[in-house]
Amino acid sequence: MSRPISLSPERLRGMRRGIEKESLRADRHGALAMTPHPEALGSALTHPHITTDFSESQMELITGVHAGVEACLEELRRVHQFVYRELGDDVLWVASMPCRLPADENIPIGRYGSSNVGRAKSVYRMGLGHRYGRRMQTISGIHYNWSLPGLGDDEYFALIRNFRRHSFLLLLLFGASPALGACFVEGRDHGLEPLGPGSLHLPYATSLRMGRLGYQSDAQSSISASYNNLESYAASLHDALTRPYPAYEAIGVRNPGGEYNQLATTLLQIENEFYGTIRPKRTIGPGERPLHALRARGVEYVEVRCMDLDPFEPLGIAESTMRFLDVFLLHCLSSPSPEDTPDEIAQLKRNQNLVATAGRQPGLRLERGGRSVALADWAAEIVAGCLPLAQQVDAVLGGDAYARAVAQADERLRWLQTTPSARVLAAARSDFGGSFCDFVLAQSEQTKGALRALPFPAEVEAEFRAEALASLQAQRRIEAADTQSFEDYRVDYLSPARLTVAG
Repeated sequence: MSRPISLSPERLRGMRRGIEKESLRADRHGALAMTPHPEALGSALTHPHITTDFSESQMELITGVHAGVEACLEELRRVHQFVYRELGDDVLWVASMPCRLPADENIPIGRYGSSNVGRAKSVYRMGLGHRYGRRMQTISGIHYNWSLPGLGDDEYFALIRNFRRHSFLLLLLFGASPALGACFVEGRDHGLEPLGPGSLHLPYATSLRMGRLGYQSDAQSSISASYNNLESYAASLHDALTRPYPAYEAIGVRNPGGEYNQLATTLLQIENEFYGTIRPKRTIGPGERPLHALRARGVEYVEVRCMDLDPFEPLGIAESTMRFLDVFLLHCLSSPSPEDTPDEIAQLKRNQNLVATAGRQPGLRLERGGRSVALADWAAEIVAGCLPLAQQVDAVLGGDAYARAVAQADERLRWLQTTPSARVLAAARSDFGGSFCDFVLAQSEQTKGALRALPFPAEVEAEFRAEALASLQAQRRIEAADTQSFEDYRVDYLSPARLTVAG
């Protein structure tokens, strides 16, 4: 059981957050853009705020670390404004489930230049495609990075355990992917129901992205990661990064023609391949493995990974949502957090899949400590527990914005038709004949127009252009400095010795 946490005014004033937002680039017809990442946006390898995720057509926009919610959103807005000036007729797809996709093998993988580190990023993505299919990798979301000063590893892992217990609430309140384009599940057993032309859904779904059709992996189900402390988590990850996996050994590192299929034949190629609703993170140095950084210097922040893009919000996330996340994380941190067990971990996975696919179903029940409980009661209990914390934060920071965010969450629980997932289905049915892709395309066009219409000072645009140019120059310097062959680089980087801290 974790120790009580002191939430002093100084500590609350030190709360920090940042955002990483993924979005597909789509053409004017709602199909995946097949063009390269725009060069005017800089190097996807080295730009600090504008890069790509799995696909060359999947942009990732990244803010810095911010003391205030408004400042974080303002930076995200400016990055969007610059990006939209270089997209031509393309749009940023405002939903987590993808736009109209080509055949799996034609989805373009991110390209990062000729350097060893750039090639490794592309080969890693090639491996993801072989292992899970490229379609799955085109799902997009928002990652919310959060920290509080003075926390040790045990406190962060206590937070993570409670987050995993209670994250079903975030799917219910903020999930926005109850439907998808039929092309995404072509050739798969999916259990979905027709919504309209080329569209499928489940009537009470909240976040298909976080269910069995989303970021799920049968192979990774064998990773019995415990979050009881840094040592147990690191050991689980170390095992998965070094354990050969027969299905991936069959794929091989290279194909018969000598081209790379994947970085490694282990259960995980690298740390980022491990899926989860939340991750402990530590900033890494050049060439450093993330697991080494965690073991050497401990947890620096947590990365919340279960947030869908909200198609009704121009930036994909609302200010009130960010404030609720802050308070929810404080609640996870300050509540008793018993150690997890294999039985509980399996139970949490069942709860997650149930809420993802049927969270708004009246009378839905979840598993809690071996008992069946009403989702509505458990959710209301968590939200009620967040209110005193919101009032505490407001008292320190001034105003009542945090209490209002919790009140809004409480209102959504009472009227589930106001949740983003319910609104997506209602809008697709009422205005687009049940077409998911037509609805999202219209929202994407509207969002692009609204953000392009906002003032964008010339000096800010000049700063972004200078940053883009500097990133291209930085990529060229990295490429010029390479001396190793790629194979030597790959073997060296993946060496198990790089995962450990010398005693």
